[in-house]
Amino acid sequence: MQLTAPATGRPTAPARNRDADGMAVASFILGLLGLLVLNIFLGPVAIALAAVSLWRGTSRRGRACLGLTLGVADLAVLLIAMQISNTVSWSL
Repeated sequence: MQLTAPATGRPTAPARNRDADGMAVASFILGLLGLLVLNIFLGPVAIALAAVSLWRGTSRRGRACLGLTLGVADLAVLLIAMQISNTVSWSL
């Protein structure tokens, strides 16, 4: 009879890789969606997810880099639209 729970320790490499792959895909999708709506929120989230997934060693490196690029593009689109409309935010 076992009275204590087994020690689980740190997540195994495949579990960490799967999480990093999911974050890479999520950063790509959020960066792409951020070009259309809520780019002030989705851009930084896409950048953060891409950075974390690259740091964790994702196997979907291309998606993470695209997510990072799209996150930066979200913020650039926001800044350009703000400059053109002379407002704090922008609308279509």
